[in-house]
Amino acid sequence: MNQVERRSALKLGALAAGLGVGSSVLSACNRASPSSSTGAVVARKAKTGNGEYSEVLCLVSLPYFVDHKLGMDAAGKYFGVKTSFIGPAQFDIAGMISALEGQIAKGVSGLVVVGFDAALKPSINKAIAAGIPTVTVDADVPDSDRLTFLGTSNVTAGHSGGAKLLELMGGKGDVLIITKTGQSNLEERVQGYQSALTRGGARVVQVGNDESDAVKAASLVSDALRRFPNLAGIACVEAAGGTGAATALRETGVKGKVKVISMDRDVATLQAIRDGFIQASVAQKSALMTFEAVALLYQAQTLDLKITKDNKIAKVSPLPSNIDTGIELITAANVDQWSK
Repeated sequence: MNQVERRSALKLGALAAGLGVGSSVLSACNRASPSSSTGAVVARKAKTGNGEYSEVLCLVSLPYFVDHKLGMDAAGKYFGVKTSFIGPAQFDIAGMISALEGQIAKGVSGLVVVGFDAALKPSINKAIAAGIPTVTVDADVPDSDRLTFLGTSNVTAGHSGGAKLLELMGGKGDVLIITKTGQSNLEERVQGYQSALTRGGARVVQVGNDESDAVKAASLVSDALRRFPNLAGIACVEAAGGTGAATALRETGVKGKVKVISMDRDVATLQAIRDGFIQASVAQKSALMTFEAVALLYQAQTLDLKITKDNKIAKVSPLPSNIDTGIELITAANVDQWSK
């Protein structure tokens, strides 16, 4: 076995272990093709595409997406493949679709798509029809032909944040929720918060749209503080809301009186936790999303897992439909462990 073959075998072993496939099956895989009479469940398959695995998104310069790129880079090094991270700097769905179409035309080996909008569905379906394995991360386009969605269970994330906020508020009080309207993942987090808060006895007095702009979020909070004298909590389902809330509380001098739960782990959020303006933040494992996405795409390119006699005819995907990458709560007690 030469060095390239040895590396390939190690990767096959790692992927098979993750699938729960035993060594006996791998042994069969190494000596049999899918059509062999040995009945092997897994077999190697010829790779397609140009060998590049691309993530396509909007807001590529947003601090939150730094971890997406870290995951892509780490996967590229581990699997020995080229990875790329592309898309418009602004929230520009038309620009993102153009970038996605460009990657399809290049014939990449796999696509990782942040499913910001249902308008991405035709391009995702086009990629699948062209034989390019495609998964969504962070936000889903569930009625597309994508193979897998990897990301946070957003309702669970909102519910966890809501439970923590209730605890901090002593189980009562008025709450402002800050979001960016029109994104399915954020809407699901709002649902989770509303469920946890209202069942626990709190009252959601407003769901405000900050358009992912910390300045607008600060304005929303300042206005809410004037309008709702019993405001006890602020729930932010994306990072700009949290940093904006911290700014407003700093300017109005009500530190600690109104409890804030933010989202994610950007530098400003972590500092606001240290300073006591944000009590906790719901952190996603963003780098894990993209690393595992490339791992699945590499699997789709290199392994033929026989769930049926013929997966293509049966229209059965050999990949999981959904993977929940989980969340963690960042507080003053552990904030330094989340700094980079």
